[in-house]
Amino acid sequence: MSGHNKWANIKQRKGAQDAKRSNVFSKVVKEIIVAAKEKGGSPDTNNRLYVAIEKAKSVNMPKDTIEKAIKRGTGELEGITYEEITYEGYGPGGVAVIIDVMTDNKNRTASEVRKIFSKHNGNLGEAGCVAWMFDKKGYIGIDGTKHTEDEVMEIALELGADDVKKEGDMLEVYTAVDMYSTILAQLKAKGMTVLESEVCRIPQNTIKLEKDKAIVLLKLMDEFENHDDVQDYAQNADIDEAVMEEFANM
Repeated sequence: MSGHNKWANIKQRKGAQDAKRSNVFSKVVKEIIVAAKEKGGSPDTNNRLYVAIEKAKSVNMPKDTIEKAIKRGTGELEGITYEEITYEGYGPGGVAVIIDVMTDNKNRTASEVRKIFSKHNGNLGEAGCVAWMFDKKGYIGIDGTKHTEDEVMEIALELGADDVKKEGDMLEVYTAVDMYSTILAQLKAKGMTVLESEVCRIPQNTIKLEKDKAIVLLKLMDEFENHDDVQDYAQNADIDEAVMEEFANM
């Protein structure tokens, strides 16, 4: 998704400026727990757990915290049980929005998600209302200042990646979800400098938003970013980079 990295940069800059930041460690711990509960505590045989551990390492989570989260997932340690839920709805201008949460209280979370939509000129929709507008892909962001586009393109496509795009100083590699963890590991093994990686939803089409509606949408997404139960989210708006920069500096 061209522009994926732009939004990532906006999130990072807003996170540095806002007094209330989302609890990154808490979200990654939840993902590790659920992944370990789902398919076991070995990242060698559990791709989802491998990805979660890589994310934990990228945010400098201590090794013992990772190990405790895995044990909570496998039942070796007691812990909270989390439920995975996907919410779908519409933001300003009819933009499709999809939210993935992990919660220990679905009634509370549903109420809070509904309020956030309403607060920012959106509305919570029925299950399936916008999911069909997105494709799930593995995303790997490689440092374009250390590797050329041709170099990354040749290696990534040889490994089985779907596509490689250049976005500023980032080389964005996209993969099928079931190939994601394998390609990520192999790119690292070949010396690629991976700056960020995740499984994300890519919109099939985008909606161009005028500035006022774009700002409201960015506020909506920022509030979801800061919600403890929200693990991931996506929207299909096409927003001018200047507007995103203005929002980042608010």
